[in-house]
Amino acid sequence: MDMTCEAPLADAPLLIFDSGVGGLSVLAEIRKLLPDAPIVYAADTAALPYGEKTESEIAARVPAMLGRMVERYRPRLITIACNTASTIALATVREALDLPIVGTVPAIKPAAAMTKSGVIGLLGTAATIRQAYVDNLEAEFASGKRLIRYGAPDLVAAAEAKLRGITPDPAIFHAAIEGLRSQVQGNEIDTVVLACTHFPLVQQELGEVLGQNVQFIDGSQGIARRIHHLTQGQDFSRKQRDFAVFTGGEPADSSLLTMLQNYGIDHIERF
Repeated sequence: MDMTCEAPLADAPLLIFDSGVGGLSVLAEIRKLLPDAPIVYAADTAALPYGEKTESEIAARVPAMLGRMVERYRPRLITIACNTASTIALATVREALDLPIVGTVPAIKPAAAMTKSGVIGLLGTAATIRQAYVDNLEAEFASGKRLIRYGAPDLVAAAEAKLRGITPDPAIFHAAIEGLRSQVQGNEIDTVVLACTHFPLVQQELGEVLGQNVQFIDGSQGIARRIHHLTQGQDFSRKQRDFAVFTGGEPADSSLLTMLQNYGIDHIERF
């Protein structure tokens, strides 16, 4: 969607939306390009994990939730830092809200350019890997390649646990990689698309299982570049410290808040 003619207020934030803490992998890349941009990080923890919800649940919930958040926080731009939400609800959100919306889609195009073997692995949530959106990306950008998909929802919980200072069970990472390797030509995979923003948070653990000959790709850098482009020439200033909003769940413990502070998030509010 095109930006409106009126320039946003300098303290109007970027709203980064995800089901949980996975969008922090996107936030880290945004910080590199736009260190002065005020941020509101929104985690819909009341509905976590999105990947286990039905398409109709996501299609109804995400536009409604973002509509309420726009009213409260008046952002200049929204990033849906969630592959599942983007592949299901991005078009609806763009129709409903009159501000720029940047979505997150599996990085199949760059993966197709990177692979030497022609065999690409794709790790995502159960909801993401079955979407026609992914079929279309594969047909457009990976024609002549082999794309092996595997739904690994346990990686979401592993990433959430890691950010809370809990060491995830190594069996989770072995199971995810075995889910790729056990399929036809799985042993030829040399590039893995991390098609959930939670997954880069556990890339090190996945890499230890896969070995050094496999490279990872995700969409976070491309998202940051797109946001940088859309906000060129705009003024940024902070009237308050950057913060996160959580929609539900237990009160955040000190380990989670400490980790969020490493990403420049000062405190957590309830939405």
